[in-house]
Amino acid sequence: MEKELELSTIESQVADAVQQVIDAHPIAKGSIFVIGCSSSEIGGGLIGHASSEEIGKAVFNGAKKACDKNGIYLAAQCCEHLNRALVIEKECADKFSYEEVCVVPWLKGGGSFATAAYHGLKNPVVVEHIKAAAGIDIGSTLIGMHLKDVAVPFRLKDCHIGKAYVTAAYTRPKLIGGERARYD
Repeated sequence: MEKELELSTIESQVADAVQQVIDAHPIAKGSIFVIGCSSSEIGGGLIGHASSEEIGKAVFNGAKKACDKNGIYLAAQCCEHLNRALVIEKECADKFSYEEVCVVPWLKGGGSFATAAYHGLKNPVVVEHIKAAAGIDIGSTLIGMHLKDVAVPFRLKDCHIGKAYVTAAYTRPKLIGGERARYD
């Protein structure tokens, strides 16, 4: 019972974190929200050393719920053993012309969250690069390479999911043109 309660808390914390970013800085329907996740860090261990399939599924379930509710695509970042590739819906890959790569994440090669996404999405594919509109990084997994060019840090109400520190960001268009430019 204790473990189920903890997993439901993790699921709820993830859904809440995603929703906080979207509420504070709305992103367009059909945009991408990227999440990097260390289930090891959530469980109180060292990144890459205590992967948990159950925690990965809880993170996926919370993230998917929040993304679906807001009409945005979820991108699940794999670990460094798959070069931080991403699991997304094929529809998303097609919409943004992202090229698929051939790999199937698993617990020790991709991570628990990406594995849960691969088995939980309707029609999953793996791609190497995306440009997401916003995201959260659970446990210092380094999602920055998958955000649009100008990422703005966002402080969540609670900066932890389980035992892992969480960093959030949204993106904005670049300001270009110098002193003569005008911006909305």
